[in-house]
Amino acid sequence: MTPVLNAREQSFGTLMLEHQSMVFSIALRILGDRFLAEETAQDVFVELHAKLDELESAEHVVHWLRRVTVHRSIDRIRQRNRRPEVAMDAAELPEVAVEAGLNSETRDPLLSRQLRQVVASLPVTQRTVVSLRYQEDMSVDEIAEAMSMPVATVKSHLRRTLELLREKMTRVLH
Repeated sequence: MTPVLNAREQSFGTLMLEHQSMVFSIALRILGDRFLAEETAQDVFVELHAKLDELESAEHVVHWLRRVTVHRSIDRIRQRNRRPEVAMDAAELPEVAVEAGLNSETRDPLLSRQLRQVVASLPVTQRTVVSLRYQEDMSVDEIAEAMSMPVATVKSHLRRTLELLREKMTRVLH
């Protein structure tokens, strides 16, 4: 006989199914490592389970998941930087097109191998801001909330990072 799940557990299961791809995608784009992204997503959902009663609406859940995923991903990078033996190799980035469910790289300009490598080489804050804006399609306001920084700082990071990406890609392509 199968135990009956209470409403809270059913609600949590539904939330996981609805948002697991978003959480994993954000973590993967920040971390560039499938295994670490999966671990981070698990950590985020464990934390969600503990906080479920405190979240007031579906929008609050999405906001909370984005914010916690960004912060947990940055924490993982800091841990990895303290232990260089597990450092990320930018040349071995996973095929993001498969995880994103895209059929061809032409649908997302950030999927070319060279650009993925250049994005992966960015400092964590710049990589996170660019990934959230252009790959997760978050607004500048949403990024500012998720990363706990002023909107003007997010805009500044985006502008400088895009300039840097243009310069690096110009060098790579020539």
